Amino acid sequence: MVSSTLCSLIQPLLCWFILFVVFLAAGDDGGVAAALDTQAAYLAKMKEQFPGPAMSRWDFTSSPAPDYCTFQGVACDRTGNVTGIDVTSWRLAGKLPPGICAALPSLRELRLAYNDVRGGFPATLLNCTALEVLNVSYSGVSGAVPDLSSMRSLRVLDMSNNQFTGAFPTSIANVTTLEVVNFNENPGFDIWRPPETFMALRRLRVLILSTTSMRGDIPPWLGNMTSLTDLELSGNFLVGRIPLSLARLSKLQYLELYYNELEGVVPDELGNLTELTDIDLSENKLTGGIPESLCSLRNLRVLQMYTNRLTGGIPAVLGNSTQLRILSVYRNLLTGEIPGDIGRYSPELNVIEVSENQLTGPLPPYACTGGKLQYILVLSNLLTGPIPPAYAACTPLLRFRVSNNHLEGDVPPGIFALPHASIVDLSYNHFTGPVPATVAAAANLTSLFASNNKISGELPPEIAAVSGLVKIDLSNNLIAGPIPDVLGRLSRLNQLSLQGNRLTGPIPATLAGIWSLNVLNLSDNALSGEIPESLCDLLPNSLDFSNNNLSGPVPAPLIKEGLLESVAGNPGLCVAFRLNLTSPALPLCPRPRLRRGLAGDVWVVGVCALVCVAAALAVARRCVVRARMDAEGQDGAPTSPASSSSYDVTSFHKLTFDQHEIVEALIDKNIVGHGGSGTVYKIELSSGELVAVKKLWARRRPANKLKEHDDSGGGGWLGDRELRTEVETLGSIRHKNIVKLYCCYSGADSNLLVYEYMPNGNLWEALHGGGHGCFLLLDWPTRHRVAMGVAQGLAYLHHDLMFPIVHRDIKSSNILLDADFEPKVADFGIAKVLQQVAGGDHRDASTTTIAGTYGYLAPEYAYSSKATTKCDVYSFGVVLMELATGRKPIEPEFGETRDIVHWVSGKVAAGGEADALDKRLATWGPNRYKEEMVQALRVAVRCTCSIPGLRPTMADVVQMLAEAGPRATTPKDKQDNHHQQQQQQPTNKLPPSP
Repeated sequence: MVSSTLCSLIQPLLCWFILFVVFLAAGDDGGVAAALDTQAAYLAKMKEQFPGPAMSRWDFTSSPAPDYCTFQGVACDRTGNVTGIDVTSWRLAGKLPPGICAALPSLRELRLAYNDVRGGFPATLLNCTALEVLNVSYSGVSGAVPDLSSMRSLRVLDMSNNQFTGAFPTSIANVTTLEVVNFNENPGFDIWRPPETFMALRRLRVLILSTTSMRGDIPPWLGNMTSLTDLELSGNFLVGRIPLSLARLSKLQYLELYYNELEGVVPDELGNLTELTDIDLSENKLTGGIPESLCSLRNLRVLQMYTNRLTGGIPAVLGNSTQLRILSVYRNLLTGEIPGDIGRYSPELNVIEVSENQLTGPLPPYACTGGKLQYILVLSNLLTGPIPPAYAACTPLLRFRVSNNHLEGDVPPGIFALPHASIVDLSYNHFTGPVPATVAAAANLTSLFASNNKISGELPPEIAAVSGLVKIDLSNNLIAGPIPDVLGRLSRLNQLSLQGNRLTGPIPATLAGIWSLNVLNLSDNALSGEIPESLCDLLPNSLDFSNNNLSGPVPAPLIKEGLLESVAGNPGLCVAFRLNLTSPALPLCPRPRLRRGLAGDVWVVGVCALVCVAAALAVARRCVVRARMDAEGQDGAPTSPASSSSYDVTSFHKLTFDQHEIVEALIDKNIVGHGGSGTVYKIELSSGELVAVKKLWARRRPANKLKEHDDSGGGGWLGDRELRTEVETLGSIRHKNIVKLYCCYSGADSNLLVYEYMPNGNLWEALHGGGHGCFLLLDWPTRHRVAMGVAQGLAYLHHDLMFPIVHRDIKSSNILLDADFEPKVADFGIAKVLQQVAGGDHRDASTTTIAGTYGYLAPEYAYSSKATTKCDVYSFGVVLMELATGRKPIEPEFGETRDIVHWVSGKVAAGGEADALDKRLATWGPNRYKEEMVQALRVAVRCTCSIPGLRPTMADVVQMLAEAGPRATTPKDKQDNHHQQQQQQPTNKLPPSP
């Protein structure tokens, strides 16, 4: 009896031991305790292969044996067999161990989303014929997708937001059990077209193939897949018309075809989709009208058709909707009125975005009835009438933009005091009334635009209480009285435009304390008194005091920078010394009267003596330097006056040096760097000032053709008109966050660009070590200031010039730091001035010469050489990630074929932003700036979206960073003025909004 009982126990133990040995042979290294069964052994192996703090939830140390069915993320049936593993957002990194199907034969669900799954698609899963749910979204999986036909039980397959390449897995057509297929955001697939075999997926409810490199037209046979409730084909290369057959999808709730090249009309037949809740046809080439049948759908929540060529009106029936949340039809050719009842019966209405159309009539009076409206964006239309008084009580508003219309009447005071609004834009209308003192209640306001109206009264001092203000533009109004001194408290102010008003009194010297001020325009007023010399500390930014009643001497720095035009039209101004004849005529300031004539003679003699001594010293120094160079025989230094005088000079600022002083210092000991475009020298001038000189080797032509083909207009440019035009354009730039180009010397064999010198090196060195960088100084407020400065500089290049400039090589090593760690964008060696195409749109300005640096390049470079401003936005997003994480763009920790963008995007999408932040900043307290840094990461993710059109503009980035800065009090979930609406879609097409 004892013997038979013992045998009955030994036999299953022996069987288990054999299975366990087999499993170890398949990949175990002996780290799993021998007492575990096969399922526990596999889970232990998985814990080992996916190390991370979250795996401590699986405790294998308990005795006599761990109950893995109680582990978090593990599901079992009644018999103890593992049926599901869900480690979503555990922030794990590793490879899935082999043998999962044999070790866990009852496994039905495997969820690995928001982790770091390495080694490509786990081939071991192909043997899991019982697996029903597989989710590896946001997991950085790369490489080709194998034939999935063997996974014959799959119902849900989510492979979205990864880095797959090669052919699209059309083999999914053989898995007829599929109900959900999601490959969203995998732009690396080869160009492909969906095969008709997909019709075999008769159970399919969700088909998401956005941004998968699909091309051709929308297959009409999709209309036969009548089980579909969600069809998303956005961000591809689809052309042609929207097929009428889609109207047969009677269960369809979501239809998203945005960001394609679709043409023709929006079919009226889509109104047959009675279950439809969300439709997005934006960013195509659609024509015709918005079908009334669509607007009549009882369940319609989201109607997005922005950036098309739609005509006609917005159907009035939309005002009867009870479910509408988002109406976004901006940038079309729509006419007529905004439905008057819109919002009246829709308690969840959140967005009205109808900008850039030809709409007429009044603003809809009931838009705020539901109390949920956050965005009123109606700019650039033909709207008339007043602002409805009810809008002043619409406290949830984040953006209120009604500029470029024909609106009139007094602005309700509550509009200036909206507590959550970050932008209030009233410009280019016919508004009247004052800026009220209640503006102090606008705690989150960063931009106040009200230019070109008839606003009157005085500028209230209470506006200084809105500490987050970045831009104030109240130009061309009827504002009178003084400029409040307290404006100097607005430490984050970037733009103050008050020109074209009736301001009186002096210019407040307190404005000089606003170090972030890039634009100060006080022209065309009635200001009096002297120009405070301290304001010149803001140079080289844009300063304009012209056409006032100012008097006294013009500050010397304005003269040195050649900015006399900025003080023109002030009869009382004078200069302390005679200027050249090309300068605006200004009288000499009266010389102080001396009491004795002898003293005057002594003064004149003394000045002359000092000038002579200075000249003699300069000549002597030049002779000594030349003699020393001849004695040392330095390579690369000119050895004769002929060589140093063979340069033509093009100056962009008043110079305190001449070409001899520059050329003679081009010796080896002054070299500080080499680049693809030339050699960089650090030169100390006789004045003690430091400059950086980049020596560019010119492109030679045959000697006998130089004169014949030189069309440059200057002998030193070797006929390189493109280089000359580019340098002259860059020399005209005046922005505090762009390195100042003093001048260019063009010669027979090289061109010399003379820049201001940056003593603190570049941002790469400061963040990652080496060179002049000093990490200890870069706390988060400093890093945020760097980010803001770079963003403002790029916004200037993209938006504030007659022709936008694409830098095309934004990276941390091209961001220089001055003595105060103020950033300066540098190295325009590959930047190109974009020429405006007649009738073209600057938003689409681009160049086609491939350039840039790996790790910073936008993904569209993989299939196109077209460089746009959105490429700079992407590169800036990478720099912003560097600032927040302290990581380099490429690091081994990110995994094969992965970079900081994928690593950060995964963290943000999984809600693990805090794990990505630079741990070294804990020196200033672990949570002191945590929220601001998280906000910055979210902005960075927006900037690095794989679809260029979904990236914000640099102007938007400046706005978002201002809201996310230290001491910001704005809510966490601010949204962008155009593309924020995608956040409410069902598939997370965009990362969380900042």
